[in-house]
Amino acid sequence: MKITVLGSGGWGTALALLLLENGHEVTLWSYTREESAVLRDTHENPMLKGVVLPGELKLTWDMSAVRGCGAVVIATPSYAVRSTARKLRELAEPGTVLISVSKGIEKDTSLRLSQVIEEEVGERCPVVVLSGPSHAEEVGRHIPTAVVAAGGAEQAGLVQDLFMNQRFRVYTTDDKVGTEICAALKNVIALCAGCCDGMGFGDNTKAMLMTRGLAEMARLGVALGGRKESFTGLAGVGDLIVTCCSMHSRNRRCGILIGQGMPVEQAVKEIGAVVEGYYAAANARALARQAGVEMPIAQAAYEVLYENRDVHTVLSDLMSRAKRSEMEESWA
Repeated sequence: MKITVLGSGGWGTALALLLLENGHEVTLWSYTREESAVLRDTHENPMLKGVVLPGELKLTWDMSAVRGCGAVVIATPSYAVRSTARKLRELAEPGTVLISVSKGIEKDTSLRLSQVIEEEVGERCPVVVLSGPSHAEEVGRHIPTAVVAAGGAEQAGLVQDLFMNQRFRVYTTDDKVGTEICAALKNVIALCAGCCDGMGFGDNTKAMLMTRGLAEMARLGVALGGRKESFTGLAGVGDLIVTCCSMHSRNRRCGILIGQGMPVEQAVKEIGAVVEGYYAAANARALARQAGVEMPIAQAAYEVLYENRDVHTVLSDLMSRAKRSEMEESWA
């Protein structure tokens, strides 16, 4: 199949190479001519050092490359998804499957990214979400990985066929809501996990944070129409584990700097790439308020990131909350 990947960051590049390996005709689109030229001249993406870009991979900065494609992968940062989808409205042919692999929630609308794409493109093209525990650095080096494709049965099955091989396993689900809430909110929890690392706490603290964070993610996801089973699967607990525990995670690394005392703005800038959890924290708070869902960890993250509250004070407040039953809070 002819496929264009929009977004030549590490994740878009890793997926383009995977699709090329599976025998597809693949074009990798960069936002600027300069970015595309770097890839062409060096045969390497600076975000995937050591991974060679083969000559068969087509490189461009002209989005008209999506014309005639059976599938288009949208791998831009969350803030660029709407503008990218708006251009696709005129360029993508009806029936082209749009595969959203970006993770986040739109800043001003609190919409899930598939909703943003659907709002811009309309019903001309079906949208499938691809998500799960999948660091680009490892997928690019052929490390065995499993993810989930969320969408209509036929379209999700097509995405499963496009991507799946001996090193990249794809499951299907029809729960786009749960899958995307997992994808966005795990970044918030990873920022918090990094803060705990930066403050010098241990495995007990991180296990507590991840478990209670997962409960918050599930409460919100179910309230918005997702299924609780999604939060115990690859998109949920799987992606949460990999993002909270790996130094590949920009969100965790940013959290470590904040936990060590670096000002938030400086920490975000220090990472040198988009820290999606920073933006997702504000949206998680907005969605929780809309849905009437209690999310104390997400609220604490917001206070640290946007209200300049001290991380030690916030953690102390969380530990001092009123007594609760664990089951009472888990899914309701």
